[in-house]
Amino acid sequence: MKYLSFDIEATGLAENDYIIEFGMVPFCSETGEIAHHLERNWYIKCPSFEELKPRLDKWVIDHNTELINKAHNEGEELQDFKNLLEQYLHDEEVVKYFGKSDKDKIVLFGKSLNAIDLPFLNRDLSWNFMREHFHHQVLDLSSVVRSLCDMKLLPDACQSGSGLMKHFNMGDVAHTALEDAVNTAKLYLLIMDSLKK
Repeated sequence: MKYLSFDIEATGLAENDYIIEFGMVPFCSETGEIAHHLERNWYIKCPSFEELKPRLDKWVIDHNTELINKAHNEGEELQDFKNLLEQYLHDEEVVKYFGKSDKDKIVLFGKSLNAIDLPFLNRDLSWNFMREHFHHQVLDLSSVVRSLCDMKLLPDACQSGSGLMKHFNMGDVAHTALEDAVNTAKLYLLIMDSLKK
């Protein structure tokens, strides 16, 4: 099965926070290959850090000030990002990679996808855009890991992203969209490989 692994960075997790970075990379669960030649990353314009600061969480202020400034200064307008993403999805090489007909949809893959990423994308790109381009079924790594912890196939510490990274000796969570999208795909492939053994 081929998936589009993606991740977003945002100014927070509240309803009115902004997506400020989007990264993605396709991968194949059968071959274990990650299609780095098709990976993409965009910054998405947001208000200035000073304008946002009064309502930002302390963690965001401490860790994402630089990212917010980059998004504000260099980011794509939301509609431009949407257009770029659509162009990517219609690109001949991407269509060929997924081997999809016009009737089929790409399956999205991510971490905490259902709780965080999809609500932001449905809001900002529109429900219709998401349904037009992506399958209604998704693969959420957080759900997979929780199930494996319930079955005692992974330790409970793996239920956090950092715990899962440490379990597979992958260091710390990057908190950059593209690197997290790549690492999430790698983790899924490592989990599958470990279960096969």
